Amino acid sequence: MSLIDDAAAVRLNAHAPYSGFKVGAALRSVEGRVHLGCNVENVAYPEGTCAEAGAIAAMIAAGDRRIAEVAVIADSPAPVPPCGGCRQKLAEFAAGDVVVTLATTRGQTFVTTVAELLPGAFDAGFMDGSESAAP
Repeated sequence: MSLIDDAAAVRLNAHAPYSGFKVGAALRSVEGRVHLGCNVENVAYPEGTCAEAGAIAAMIAAGDRRIAEVAVIADSPAPVPPCGGCRQKLAEFAAGDVVVTLATTRGQTFVTTVAELLPGAFDAGFMDGSESAAP
């Protein structure tokens, strides 16, 4: 089963009664384990959780710390990129060259990387005064 297949399966579990827009995410950790997440809406809209954030939380809860690959799927006319917050979350746990595959339920895909999704990412180098990867 591919990461897109895993993301598509977990997407069906999304809780999206307000928007009807279900999203699934799957990531493979560097340890080789697959972690899943789906969006979970809340009637107080800002309190919902994105699929990517859910997959990252599952990875951390399982004891893994680094992402090797990501897949995100939604029922949309074109592949949907992660929101800004999730781009930053991905950059926290993945190297810039980590592949991110964005897909639609109709089979369209777009392949990119974490660095392409978030150029100039804020990273720990800004916090400790060390050399940062960001420009």
